Amino acid sequence: MAGIHLTKAAEEYLAELLAKQDTPGIGIRVFITQPGTPYAETCIAYCKPGEEKPEDRTIELESLKVWIDAVSEPFLEDAVVDFATDRMGGQLTIKAPNAKVPMVNDDSPLNERINYLLQTEINPGLASHGGEVKLIDVVEDGVAVLQFGGGCQGCGMVDVTLKEGIEKTMIARIPEITGVRDVTDHTVKENAFY
Repeated sequence: MAGIHLTKAAEEYLAELLAKQDTPGIGIRVFITQPGTPYAETCIAYCKPGEEKPEDRTIELESLKVWIDAVSEPFLEDAVVDFATDRMGGQLTIKAPNAKVPMVNDDSPLNERINYLLQTEINPGLASHGGEVKLIDVVEDGVAVLQFGGGCQGCGMVDVTLKEGIEKTMIARIPEITGVRDVTDHTVKENAFY
């Protein structure tokens, strides 16, 4: 099945769960809440007949029916649902590497391209310090207004990170951007990394 892959172990486990339900024809529905954002969560839920949406894609497996949410489908590319047994019984895991990745290209709106760059390249580097940066706005002359959070807020090295790291990367990748400005209140130092 293109996009998402259910391992045999996951299929057997889900089929067992479904067999315990009193609803003939019940299947599962796979969807992502807030796809393409840092808050994306991949979910599997019971799907009784009639609960699926007309635009869902149906996948008929040997022992169960799977409905894939149409909006979530592009974000479920390369997703794997597995069931691993351990001494406590076992655990269903969902790995969806593209769930949080915005679908952008050169024609996408400026804000989407900036957010994509922040999420895929800049924030993973800041995460090691417990920090993150988000776009507030793009103002006159192509200046991206950014706000730091977590370990970056109140950090003594934030100016260097902003100018040497983030600004250079953004100007190199997004031609409309001429610079960046920080609007974070760095007097708050509770979580500062440095």
